[in-house]
Amino acid sequence: MYGMVNKAVEDMVVSRHGEPTWRLIKQKAGVDTEVFIGNEGYPDAITYALVGAASEVLALPAETILRAFGEHWVLETAQKGYGPMMRAAGSTLGEFLAYLPHFHDRVALIYPKLEPPHFAVSERTENSLVLHYHSHRPGLTPFVEGLIQGLAKMFATPASVALVKARAAGDDHDAFLIRW
Repeated sequence: MYGMVNKAVEDMVVSRHGEPTWRLIKQKAGVDTEVFIGNEGYPDAITYALVGAASEVLALPAETILRAFGEHWVLETAQKGYGPMMRAAGSTLGEFLAYLPHFHDRVALIYPKLEPPHFAVSERTENSLVLHYHSHRPGLTPFVEGLIQGLAKMFATPASVALVKARAAGDDHDAFLIRW
């Protein structure tokens, strides 16, 4: 993953729990990187180790941390780094979610080594859709749930998210029924 992901994890932890907690998480994760460089690639194992250590230090399930990180990513990191691109992707939650399959194509122009997930949309109605999430990275379903909740907050639109297909249950990808 690019350093921007690990930097965003750091930003979330420091803003909510302070710098000493972040240092403890890095120590427990065995990460000695002083500063994550946003456009530099890092092994996925570093990010997973940071989430695991945060779960231990904060005494929270990893799923809770990933959901919180998903919201933080949308409301803080993405707004600062991709604000104009995000605004161009839609003016409502439904429009943005329908555009999401194309969003990473635009981000990949900035980060050529990006290995993004693939999203697809089906069963779209005026107030709902099914978002299909395909990724080679396991265990990030709660992060995607957090992203969706963050988008709902960004658009000031109450929304519900229900997992209707799950890789963890043997499906080939995750799918979320999103209603607003």
